[in-house]
Amino acid sequence: MRGRLAAVSIDLDEVPNYLAIHGLAVPDRSGAAVALSAVYDTALPRIADFAASHGIPVTLFAIGRDLARPESAAALRALSDAGHAVENHSYGHRYDLSRLPRAAIAREVLLGAEAIAEAVGRRPTGFRAPGYTVSDALFDALDAVGVAFDSSVFPCPPYYAAKALTMGVQRVKGRGSAAILDTPRVLAAPRRPYRPGRPWYRRGGRRFIELPIQVTPGLRLPVIGTSVALAGAPGARLLARACAEEALVNLELHGMDFLDRSDGLEALAPHQPELRVPLGRRLEALGAFVEELARRGASFVRLDEASRERGLVE
Repeated sequence: MRGRLAAVSIDLDEVPNYLAIHGLAVPDRSGAAVALSAVYDTALPRIADFAASHGIPVTLFAIGRDLARPESAAALRALSDAGHAVENHSYGHRYDLSRLPRAAIAREVLLGAEAIAEAVGRRPTGFRAPGYTVSDALFDALDAVGVAFDSSVFPCPPYYAAKALTMGVQRVKGRGSAAILDTPRVLAAPRRPYRPGRPWYRRGGRRFIELPIQVTPGLRLPVIGTSVALAGAPGARLLARACAEEALVNLELHGMDFLDRSDGLEALAPHQPELRVPLGRRLEALGAFVEELARRGASFVRLDEASRERGLVE
């Protein structure tokens, strides 16, 4: 293996997905008071600038149905042509994807892959589940369709507890959520790359590799866009140092991490924590994290490249 690796992956969940998880009505596009396509129209150019300024490739996880909009497909194709990877985030971003019958799961995976291939001219080899939620049925489907890697498992106790609390508070307030809570067995999953078995949170002999979402050693604190950005630049450097000796640091972000409340998201800002922090401060923190890893010798790669590295899997 070529030394320590790092990867930045970005889920391109569009604004309606955030409205749905907060139990907010998704307005008709023609009269929407919120920028429903802000991730593709505004965040993607900023992502391209961020990657170029730090000299790193990124891995983008796209939702297939979003690419029916020509402007979104064209914007994604531009980043793919620039050397960034585009992988599969399912076709419809159903939060209950892992609970569907295997045939229905496979259809969501295949339709997402086909939409991405048509948009960017390359068929994806990797997958990330909506809401980080997986199951044996989902992993069976991924094995059947022949993905090379998955990057969905998030074995993070603080994140799990915070998500459970947030969903409970929403229910008390009478607002449902499209999101679902994963099984607590996810907390027993390896925090480093592994080849899943059955059950999926144990090592085994599946054909694809699992690249878990990053947590710190020991306490398994979340190392994702929200936690890094909200930590500020000094905190981001501390998180980077905590992970710097890992064979792969898998930093997962969202397109929302590159948006500001002034980007037509005023209605969403009271519900979305990162939008309460100025974009400039968040980008400074994300940049500090990347720079600290690079300073400590990490080579930045796409996730498909990381999945092919020998010696990465425990």
